[in-house]
Amino acid sequence: MKNTIKLFALFVALVGFLPTNAQKESDYYKITSVPIPEDVVLEVGGLAFNEKGQLAATTRRGEVWVIDNPESNNAKFTRYASGLHEPLGLAYKDGSYFLAQRGELTKLTDVNGDGRADNYETIYNWPLAANYHEYAYGPLILEDGNMLINLNLGWIGRGASLSKWSGWMLMVSPEGEMTPIATGMRSPAGLGRNAAGDIFYTENQGDWVGSGRMTHVEKGDFVGHPEGLKWSGEAGSPLTVSMEDITDDEETTLYEYAKTQPALKPPSVWFPHTLMGISTSAISVIPDNFGPFTGQLFVGDQGHSKIMRVFQEKVNGAYQGICFPFVEGFASGLLRLEWGPNNTLYAGQTNRGWASTGKSPYALQRLNWTGRTPFEMKAVRAKEDGFEIEFTQPVDRRTAANPDSYEISDFNYKYHHFYGSEAIRVEERTVSKVKVSQDGMKAHLSVEGMREGYIYEIKVPGVKNTQGQSLLHNFGYYTLNNIPGRDGAAMDHSHHTSAANADENVDLKSPKRITEMPGSWLDGPDQTVEIGTIAGMKFDTEEVTVKAGTKIKLELNNPDDMMHNLVITKPRSATEVGNLALELGLKGQSKGYVPDSDLVLAHTTLLRPNSGDVIYFIAPSELGDYEFVCTFPAHAATMRGILKVVK
Repeated sequence: MKNTIKLFALFVALVGFLPTNAQKESDYYKITSVPIPEDVVLEVGGLAFNEKGQLAATTRRGEVWVIDNPESNNAKFTRYASGLHEPLGLAYKDGSYFLAQRGELTKLTDVNGDGRADNYETIYNWPLAANYHEYAYGPLILEDGNMLINLNLGWIGRGASLSKWSGWMLMVSPEGEMTPIATGMRSPAGLGRNAAGDIFYTENQGDWVGSGRMTHVEKGDFVGHPEGLKWSGEAGSPLTVSMEDITDDEETTLYEYAKTQPALKPPSVWFPHTLMGISTSAISVIPDNFGPFTGQLFVGDQGHSKIMRVFQEKVNGAYQGICFPFVEGFASGLLRLEWGPNNTLYAGQTNRGWASTGKSPYALQRLNWTGRTPFEMKAVRAKEDGFEIEFTQPVDRRTAANPDSYEISDFNYKYHHFYGSEAIRVEERTVSKVKVSQDGMKAHLSVEGMREGYIYEIKVPGVKNTQGQSLLHNFGYYTLNNIPGRDGAAMDHSHHTSAANADENVDLKSPKRITEMPGSWLDGPDQTVEIGTIAGMKFDTEEVTVKAGTKIKLELNNPDDMMHNLVITKPRSATEVGNLALELGLKGQSKGYVPDSDLVLAHTTLLRPNSGDVIYFIAPSELGDYEFVCTFPAHAATMRGILKVVK
């Protein structure tokens, strides 16, 4: 008995020192909430700190609130201004706040020192067509006092520049003089600079925009959407290209089109739709003492309620780089980021009308580093023959030197007037060899068949650190605009087979998707169920009742502007099935994001907007609440319903 106890004690002691692979984001970064008074509707549109350490927040309801002690749970909220028109930005300089309303750039000043704005000064205004989609973002204040603002396109079933300068980045002086800078924006919610001071903006998927992306903006750039070119002939415009110069070629990518149109600038980083995010937002430089990523960028995502991380480099004079997951699980749709004292990152959030995985209608939260360093890919750099991955911790040389520890595919998006694009020309790449650096911090991957102008899915599932841990996040997406040592002459423009036609539904073959009524159903289905989709990543029906063992015909219609499917799962399995779909990554597209799992009972194909599918199945014989869910990445959190099987 004593020997048994000793052996058990030895086992427990050893287990205490065994490596664990269960890294969690919360081990390294903590999200806490700033309590918001019940009478304050803080749908955050902008954030800015003043020299007193007070945090100001604009709201989509037209208010500005100044928050004392935001780092505590006893924050005091004071309404500084009201009566504004949905400001979606905020900046502070020399005792005044600056914000972009729907139709003007405004300066707010507290003259008498009572903590409330007395002067509402219009610095510059622009026309509006009264379209709900004519948002304005900013300003970003430059060192010389000039301010940058981004103007959204209107929406009439497509992006449209209904008002002068809609779809443009404008620079406005403190005296109100306006200079047009660049155009081609569709929904440019993010505006910021990198550590070098260069200007970037983030874009959301839509017409002419295959997926979310971030672009380096310089004066005279055309960044993709043709509608803003309507004003390129106006006085002060730095562009001469017109709308008529841009044609719609179904087989062209934006990168390829830029080779024929010098004004067009490809993005520096793509955020593959749903695989990384669905609505990119704020840009913020990571400071010292916030983990090992100093100088890199955080980019928010409103729809996925999360923060992504971006590493960029310049190759042949142009920015390119990789995006990684960083932290998810914010309470609402993350729109704005602002650094406060003690390296606390504040996240302003809202989701009214803009669906998000975070269920709260609005929130203000803090993100703090715990001081621990996660095992991550710190950076990925392009090389003439592949990629070099830098890690945050020394790797286990055996796993890191094994080419089978890596999975790489490349793909692209169509540049066309349709809404979004599926991944096209998808090809898997072979990692032929790996060389690990002497200190174990880097791995040089030789990759066969590198193609300029493509997005690279880089997965590292097999690499461990010296403690036997797997990476906290084992994938990222690198936008390869230039291969070092090449001048572009060797670029492969050949059109490879797409994993799916971006304009048609995938005809998903599966024994769990029966699209023709079985011949044995001589008297037809016992019940027909019709389910539709609605905006906000939801089904229009939350509960359907069927009788056990009966013959069911299910019709799914998708009038929404997003892609959706419907997957019927075993009870309490929707979350797991959604996670399995997410893990498919780029391969999920050809599978309609339906994982191979016994938890899946029946499913439709993946539907493009304004399409439908019909399936036939036998209702389960066991009574209970079965779930139906959309497994398009990140939709499973909100897009669910119950298939109630009764006697």
